[in-house]
Amino acid sequence: MAMTNITLEQLVASVDDIPALPSVTIQVIKLTEDPDSTAEDVNRVITQDQGLTAKVLRLANSAYYGFPRRIRTVTEATVLLGFQTIKSLALAASVSEVLNREVQGYALPAGELWRHSQAVAISCRMIARTVKFRNQEEAYTAGLLHDIGKVILNRHLQEAYQEVIDSVQKNGTSFIEAEEKILGFNHAQVGSRIAEKWNLPDGLVEAIACHHSPGAARINSTLTSIVHLADAMVMMMGIGLGVDGLDYSFEFSTLHALGLSDKSVEEMMARLSEILADESCFLL
Repeated sequence: MAMTNITLEQLVASVDDIPALPSVTIQVIKLTEDPDSTAEDVNRVITQDQGLTAKVLRLANSAYYGFPRRIRTVTEATVLLGFQTIKSLALAASVSEVLNREVQGYALPAGELWRHSQAVAISCRMIARTVKFRNQEEAYTAGLLHDIGKVILNRHLQEAYQEVIDSVQKNGTSFIEAEEKILGFNHAQVGSRIAEKWNLPDGLVEAIACHHSPGAARINSTLTSIVHLADAMVMMMGIGLGVDGLDYSFEFSTLHALGLSDKSVEEMMARLSEILADESCFLL
């Protein structure tokens, strides 16, 4: 029995925790999709926002991208990294403040949801490259936003925290099933509504909605499988484990769907561990 009478749509419509995407970020997304845009066009838009500019340049200069010399301007970053990566960095910079909050309902201290989300995003990009998925940056974005619904459900979950924990421990249900039973919806469903609110592509919305149940994906099952595997890999590394990661339910059919062996996953885990050991991946 759900503890609230509010519908999922009412919840998403009523929250102020997740603002609309900044107009600068929306402009960047539009520019990077326009084949006639130039690096100077992107620079002109991003530099309207000093905070966004600083965050984009910090991410561009992180060890993950590995450029031997410092990237000093947005134009330079756009030329070196490409439009799609700049779009990913602008989106990451825009949502980092929201994801950086303490999320008590999931036992995640301040900064931990951001670390988990960025780690999953980087892992998604790595898996996408390995399986030759057509759009690595879409995979990055799906990973970055997969748990954004936790920010919304946080307040509701704090009130029902013990009830959810008891359901998991006594009934053997998964955390996401307990969310749905007690709250009436789960964080993946809420996150997908946020993505819809931001007019993100349908395949990306689905990947967020189904990241715990990739077999339910119909629009882009490969993207959803990538996020599911990346989430599991990062959970196994103990990043952003929280209260719901201790009993993570992994669908092993995902490996077959992506054409991956246990050995290839182990190799990716080793590479991911090296990348994430450098704190510059998380600095904003």
